[in-house]
Amino acid sequence: MSASHPTARRAGTVAALAVTTVLLAAGAASAHVTVHPESFAKGATDGVLTFRVPNEEDSASTTKVQVFLPTDHPVLGVLVHPQDGWTAKVTTTKLKTPVKTDDGTITEAASEITFSGGKIGAGQYEDFNVAFGQLPDDTGTLVFKTLQTYSDGKVARWIEEPAAGGDEPENPAPVLKLTTGDTASASAPAKNATAPAGAKAAADASDSTARGLGIAGLVVGVLGLAAGAFAIVRSRSARS
Repeated sequence: MSASHPTARRAGTVAALAVTTVLLAAGAASAHVTVHPESFAKGATDGVLTFRVPNEEDSASTTKVQVFLPTDHPVLGVLVHPQDGWTAKVTTTKLKTPVKTDDGTITEAASEITFSGGKIGAGQYEDFNVAFGQLPDDTGTLVFKTLQTYSDGKVARWIEEPAAGGDEPENPAPVLKLTTGDTASASAPAKNATAPAGAKAAADASDSTARGLGIAGLVVGVLGLAAGAFAIVRSRSARS
């Protein structure tokens, strides 16, 4: 009977290590730049987009973030919320196809927003809030390719667009879905738009993290069953 206790303890240790490994892997997979909320109504007006930038390096800080806005389906009336310690620069581009609005014809729109001068440390993230006057109504998605520069010179390129019906790419770009619905209700600012500026502790769980945790649970369950069976076999062998 006593021989089963060390075996059970070893099995528990193996399961615990498996849990830690899988959870760490799930967290690493979700540490990319995202945009919140995940969707707005087509043609929504007077809203706020929040770009969440987590620092995924243990030995370097994020020192610059470049968000590229699409100009084939432009975001009009871009305004940047000031961030403590950060300087924001908005670059505009002349549009190939001007956009007609109630206030006149728009010939230029923001094509890039660069945040620099600040620092996002290890285990932290920063929310960058960007207000818009109007979203396009002629597309279903907006892809915001993003470059994240670290203090050691490394550049994380979040520029890959998701494939239709496929898995999430290795370096996904932030994607905003544009839906057909109530523009007024969809124009509400993101919940974290009024959050205090400055770096914060670990980022809120994203959909990818939830999927990772679900997989972790399945893996741990299988490992637990295997460990239990192994402990029973060893216990019976010891008694015999």
